[in-house]
Amino acid sequence: MCFAVDACPPELPQERVRVTAGDSPRAQRFELISADGTPVSAALAQAPQAGQGVVILPDVRGLYPFYERLAERFAQAGHDAIVVDYFARTAGLAPRGEDFDFQPHLSATTLEQVQSDISAAVAVLRRRIGARPAVAVGFCFGGTHAFLAGTNRGLGLDAVVGFYGKLSPGRLPRPAERASSIGVPLLGLFGGDDPAIPAEEIEEFDAALGRAGVRHQLITYPNAPHSFFDRSFAEHEEACSGAWNQVLHFLEHLPASAP
Repeated sequence: MCFAVDACPPELPQERVRVTAGDSPRAQRFELISADGTPVSAALAQAPQAGQGVVILPDVRGLYPFYERLAERFAQAGHDAIVVDYFARTAGLAPRGEDFDFQPHLSATTLEQVQSDISAAVAVLRRRIGARPAVAVGFCFGGTHAFLAGTNRGLGLDAVVGFYGKLSPGRLPRPAERASSIGVPLLGLFGGDDPAIPAEEIEEFDAALGRAGVRHQLITYPNAPHSFFDRSFAEHEEACSGAWNQVLHFLEHLPASAP
């Protein structure tokens, strides 16, 4: 897994906060009807005024408090954010405890199911953001799915962001092999001290995206581990702040969706 069950995402850089403390948005859980008709758990944090839209794709644990807090951070920055849970089909809709055994549910999750969930989440956001950009932001397992979501224009996404998304993800397609199908801008954020994602795999992905003409940027933070985006990692504050600024700048400089 990526983060401890009680982990918190890093605070926004102060200059990125658009909401006063008293108006801080709270994430609300609700039942999302996926594009394949399945009810799944989700959480939505709305900015006081709709900005861009963010679909958060969690790590292997699915929807848990870290990602609800992350949605709130995006809303504090002025952007609506929705977290989707991959595992409702096999684990049910109720919140899960620290003892949740994610592995059997992870193994049962398919690329098609995740993309159905993304499609439904984008539809929810569109009712608020209109033609403003909608971006998938994923972490670890979700980061790989964010990269792969860029190959499916039918999801309604305008860009994808992956935090330490694995580039040799086992039963999922390798993103480098799907680079020619990616039709949206892409941002990838990696830790330089992450043995799960070797530098040569990042270089391969970068080269494949370049050959495909994909607008992209892949950033590696030296000495940062896998899952460095955690407030408890005080030694990685610079990487966390840099990643926040990269993601928000990327999000805020995308063109509006085509009608």
